[in-house]
Amino acid sequence: MDTQSLARSLNELLLLSTLARSRMHGYQMALDVEERSRGFFTFNHGTLYPILHRLEKEGLIEGAWSEPGEGRARKEYGITPAGRQYLRELRSEWADLYRNLSRLIDDDAQQVRTSAA
Repeated sequence: MDTQSLARSLNELLLLSTLARSRMHGYQMALDVEERSRGFFTFNHGTLYPILHRLEKEGLIEGAWSEPGEGRARKEYGITPAGRQYLRELRSEWADLYRNLSRLIDDDAQQVRTSAA
């Protein structure tokens, strides 16, 4: 995995996995990610909406405007079949990343303990 693209990939993973649970509008997604991660991950509007627009343009999500009934109209997003496939690939890549990073960190910690003894 290219370390330069980690943030982009992580943002995509967080948003697509959120949309795999249910359709949501952007602000709702940001709140869901923040709540489910207990505040560890957050999105600001300047980051969130460009990502959503790009994912929509790439056909990974689709958006539809809500009916203007109560309050203002909002764009609600859902994941597409292509988005579900991409999400499976992302999950696999991140699982590989986690395993390799854990091994690397554990190896480094083991060497530190060995050289300190």
